[in-house]
Amino acid sequence: MRRIVLCGFRGTGKTEIGKILAGQLNFPFIDTDNLIEQKTGRSIPSIFHDEGEERFRAVEREVIAQLPQKDVVVSTGGGVVIDPSNMERLRKESVLVLLVADIDTIEQRLKRKPRPPLTGLPLREEIAEMMERRRQHYHAAADFCIDTSETTVEVATGNLMHILHNGMVMEKQRETGMAFFKTGRIPTPKLHALEAILTDPARDPLTRLLGVAGYPCAHSKSPALFNTLFANYGLNYSYTWFEDPEIDEIMNVARELDVKGLSVTIPFKQDIIEYLDEIDEHAAQHIGAVNTVVFACGSAIGYNTDWIGIRKPLISLKGVNAVLLGAGGAAAGAAYALTDLDMQVTILNRTPKNAQTLAERFGCRWGDLQEIDRIKPDLVVNATPLGMHPDDHSPLRDDQLNKEMTVFDLVYTPPETPLIEQARRIGCRTITGTEMFIEQAREQFYLFFGIDAPIERIREMVL
Repeated sequence: MRRIVLCGFRGTGKTEIGKILAGQLNFPFIDTDNLIEQKTGRSIPSIFHDEGEERFRAVEREVIAQLPQKDVVVSTGGGVVIDPSNMERLRKESVLVLLVADIDTIEQRLKRKPRPPLTGLPLREEIAEMMERRRQHYHAAADFCIDTSETTVEVATGNLMHILHNGMVMEKQRETGMAFFKTGRIPTPKLHALEAILTDPARDPLTRLLGVAGYPCAHSKSPALFNTLFANYGLNYSYTWFEDPEIDEIMNVARELDVKGLSVTIPFKQDIIEYLDEIDEHAAQHIGAVNTVVFACGSAIGYNTDWIGIRKPLISLKGVNAVLLGAGGAAAGAAYALTDLDMQVTILNRTPKNAQTLAERFGCRWGDLQEIDRIKPDLVVNATPLGMHPDDHSPLRDDQLNKEMTVFDLVYTPPETPLIEQARRIGCRTITGTEMFIEQAREQFYLFFGIDAPIERIREMVL
């Protein structure tokens, strides 16, 4: 059986539940905090007090690296999830279970088991601050969640045993999900693989799904990339296409199937926001568009990684004069990235009113597409769908480009769009949408699983 790893904040019951679970499975039980104390010959509070958290985390990494790979139940320390190398090792061929509890319950439990504070704050304030600081990491770590707030450790262990044997998705929900996938354009071999995951009597109930949500999205490279990453990192997941003209239908199916996460593409990056429970500050306060959804512990949390994928290839162009083509969700992420790099940005769109609306949010200039003739920018970023089938033509004329320009086309299917081919013919420096895709997908993978995949590895998989 896969290794069972319990994670979560102090006071959520990892040790007590882990011991009972190990007894019921007839597995050894390992507490990583106990291993650290055995290895150092010192208590954890004394390590923190005398040598600091950095030394403790170094020893913790050593202990995590030496854990058995299967047929064992492991209880981890509350902060183990913040280290990507720990997550890479703990996630390999394992089931990670996040134990959660409300702050009142945790406070009462920790008062009965005092330990020196980590922050110097009063206990309740420390709990709130540390839980918030680690929240994203806990969500990434969770294959499954168990709330221990108002239950005994015996009942919580029983709930966990039920999940380990049956998963989280009932037969009727799986049948409904399969009917949804059959309406899309999933290639036949991949559809058969989905049937094996969802409806085969011999299915693994712990295999979970992720996918790309869009209409259309059958062209997306995300399934091939993520499924390769899952195989490389030993993750019991499968990534597929959620293609439907209605985002509410996609979200309903995703929740019914207990999906771990979604990559969101056109035309849903703005529409999906109303279906989310939370949105991170970049997506909510600045961009107003979401391209990543993480489902964890009953909540759907939205993020935007597009802007990171756009920003990184352009760091060397900080402060230049830029034109951004488009005014939709992808353009919002691009505008955020370009203004973050202190560029002088003009947003151009075939509907100038839409360009104005977006430009006013970011303090940019705006106009229609013909304004590029007057501006003569150093950088052109295409955030329209032009260049992707069926609109497979360039948004610009030859005479609107010159060899001094850098042209970045966010469209990545095909990898060499009409705009990229045109710009290369004229002698421009070009950046393809594949670069943006690679960078944003790496960040998505981190949000989904807490693993920091090397960019070179992802590039090799995509190119």
